[in-house]
Amino acid sequence: MAISREEVRHVAHLARLTFSEEDFERFTRELSSILDYIAKLSEVDTSGVEPTYNALQLENRFREDRTRESFPPEEILQNAPEQEGTSFVVPRVIRS
Repeated sequence: MAISREEVRHVAHLARLTFSEEDFERFTRELSSILDYIAKLSEVDTSGVEPTYNALQLENRFREDRTRESFPPEEILQNAPEQEGTSFVVPRVIRS
């Protein structure tokens, strides 16, 4: 599948890329070669092949979700430089 020089220019324009004339010649040849290879791959009969999303059989290893007692707020806040009630006081990040 050949790609024209104008198509390469159009793609370069869309990507906001600037190339020399020699680069346009080279990219036209290289992109045509890549598209030819992709066309060859699409000729392969894959009707009996299941889609592969990952080369490895991966499974998530989840631990059991158990509820438990939380730390008391006094213990958590004992190292806080500044606190207000049961909350940390932190520097303002967003100005209004």
